[in-house]
Amino acid sequence: MSDPTGVVFPLEASSQRRSTTATGRAVVADALRAVDPVGAASAERETNWRQGYLPHFRRLVEAGLVSPAAARTIARDGLTSLHERMRWMGPEGTEGDQPLMSAFAPEGDALGSHTFTGEGVPDRTLSIPDAGERLSGDRLRRRLDVWVETGMIEPSCAAAVNLVIDNPDWLDLRDRTVVVLGAAAEMGPLRSLLRWGADVAAVDLPRKELWDRLVGDTRKLAGSITVPVRPGDDPVTARSGGDLVHDLGSVTRWVSQVDGPVVIGNYVYADGETNVRVSMAVDALTRRVVEQKGRGEVALAFLATPTDVFAVPGTAVDRSVANYAARRTSKVLRVPLRTISGGRLLRRNYVPGQNPGINDSVVLQQGPNYLLAKRLQRWRATTYREEGGVVSLNVAPPTRTRSVLKNRVLAAAYAGAHRFGIEVFEPGTANTLMAALLVHDLRTGSPAQPQPWQDEAHEAAHGGLWTSSYDPRSALGLAALLGLASAR
Repeated sequence: MSDPTGVVFPLEASSQRRSTTATGRAVVADALRAVDPVGAASAERETNWRQGYLPHFRRLVEAGLVSPAAARTIARDGLTSLHERMRWMGPEGTEGDQPLMSAFAPEGDALGSHTFTGEGVPDRTLSIPDAGERLSGDRLRRRLDVWVETGMIEPSCAAAVNLVIDNPDWLDLRDRTVVVLGAAAEMGPLRSLLRWGADVAAVDLPRKELWDRLVGDTRKLAGSITVPVRPGDDPVTARSGGDLVHDLGSVTRWVSQVDGPVVIGNYVYADGETNVRVSMAVDALTRRVVEQKGRGEVALAFLATPTDVFAVPGTAVDRSVANYAARRTSKVLRVPLRTISGGRLLRRNYVPGQNPGINDSVVLQQGPNYLLAKRLQRWRATTYREEGGVVSLNVAPPTRTRSVLKNRVLAAAYAGAHRFGIEVFEPGTANTLMAALLVHDLRTGSPAQPQPWQDEAHEAAHGGLWTSSYDPRSALGLAALLGLASAR
């Protein structure tokens, strides 16, 4: 690990190194132990975690289907393991590793606040950009119908957005402050919230160019952003922001001081092991703020990645099975391709009749740290909902974000994905759609479904990964080849 301070992985006893592999393996085993001891033992015996992690993450979902209690136990035990294992290391020259909660010991200067107010008029009509246009009213309803008909979103997703269209006053969120962690994230709701006139507490890294851009955007819109600022005489944007990994205590104290009801929105992302560290920082902040403000004053918001393992409803399975049967043009190629590849290419997405089915859309290049960071968020959503808190967690569609397109293989696969019944969304379309779902969940209280897996599948905008004919990973390589060919 190149950066040994802040929120860090624990030292491995045998090597005295901070091992992401040892930690990930142990956390998955701890999460499974009470519900699936055989699965826990299998995870512990995995000798090649970086290549062999996927079956164990899949087992976390499958073992949770036994009962709602099993899913909640896995979530609680996984979170407990992470919080007990992850550590806090102060700046160079301070004591060694400490428990993660040591990050909240008072130290250093408190962060101040500065508010930037937009000059625009609040938009009280839900509109979503799509193919160079902004769709609203009946045109937006028709687009939602098309997405449902083609299997890109779940019917419950369209129903939720239609309710927001029917209730434009819901877009006025001035009765609460939305804390956007990862304010500059492409998939985050910041610009939609500001267009609707919301008051946002925005946190992102202390980088002047980042805050110059966000402040410039805010000026053109209707809402306001309040940002944490460090003391000093430099321009405000040069002093704005907070590093969650290294300044966890000061950022948490700043968030805790936000007046009134808040929504803590987790939109953070980083590459590699830093993704787990920053996700753990957000989770520790969340626990602390809930303790101080009370569960009734704090709602939680997350975006689930579509490239994960989910239990999906039988209707999605049936749609996929029908699509498989209907793909006449591919039948000629399907058998020889599967034969040549040893069964790895163009496999069925599901066994017919499954309810729920298991959709495995994991992209192996993203690695176990990415999956652990995203699973941590799903676990927190499950446990907080069980405790009676308001949760908005929705599966977002595959999207052409910068973080995806910088990976050449993923960029090529996304370019060819439409040939396999998968729609890759533009960032503006995806983040506005997800912001509308956030509004719906906050206004309706996002009541719990009968099963935790149904909470995750409800309102999903999976882009066709759940309804595609083929197991996504078995078509990914072909999609990439076709994407490269079309790019040329």
